[in-house]
Amino acid sequence: MALTTDEIADHPALPACIRQQCAVLVQTFEANPRLASVFATQQRWLMAHAALALYFRRNVKGFKITEFLDLVEQHKVASRNTADTFVKEMQQYNFARTVAGGSDRRTRPIEPTETSLQEIHGWLLVHLATLDGLDHGSRCQAYLARPDLLGLTQPLIADALLASPMIREPEKTFSLFTWLNNGGIVMDRIIAGIADSDVHAEQIPTAITSVKEMAAWLRLSRSHLVRKLRDAEALGSIGWQGKRGQSVMWVSQRFRQEYTMAQAVKLAIIDQAYEKAIRA
Repeated sequence: MALTTDEIADHPALPACIRQQCAVLVQTFEANPRLASVFATQQRWLMAHAALALYFRRNVKGFKITEFLDLVEQHKVASRNTADTFVKEMQQYNFARTVAGGSDRRTRPIEPTETSLQEIHGWLLVHLATLDGLDHGSRCQAYLARPDLLGLTQPLIADALLASPMIREPEKTFSLFTWLNNGGIVMDRIIAGIADSDVHAEQIPTAITSVKEMAAWLRLSRSHLVRKLRDAEALGSIGWQGKRGQSVMWVSQRFRQEYTMAQAVKLAIIDQAYEKAIRA
């Protein structure tokens, strides 16, 4: 049986499992920052999942760009122009390509490259490992033993992500970061640096001590990052133990709980999709 959102959110092992998940996602970003930019914002993350779902569901190689534009527009993820630009960017950086054959380049199907497929494989494996950490399951082992599971599971995940109000419209501070370039990684790095002994404090120290260094690591405009952090500070979600931006950053218990609940929703979606796929 798949774990529910409430079962995941209430699990005593979740904070440690989430921090481990964050640490792995940060390492993945460091290994290939440009590829990680595919998931740089909530909008791009959802578009990537939508495109992959079309690819895995097609009985022939690739999917038509009009199918992707229609799907993105149907779920109000982005405008058709934004979605079209996203596909062209993925092709430019060799994360997607047109399928060979056909006389009209405009109607040639598009498919993800091996690099992109390896990235979504790793992303799913990381989250299955988190779920295994909660109930001592064997999802990762079973997933690795069946190469077909990625193509069966990912479209179900995409469907649920696109349909979930909690995913599409995240709360307060979480929402601030989801629309920042690499905002997801900002939150992952913050949460990864929380010590076990501090998770129940009202103001939880992080490993962040310099906004300048963080902006450089993320390849973000320092001024842009500062604006978002000040918005979060105005909400009482973050703060500094000393001089702003040049001392230890803390996060509030409320923000940690927001982040944890968002992860619980996503993990429950993944677990339900995995359970359905493995029984197919």
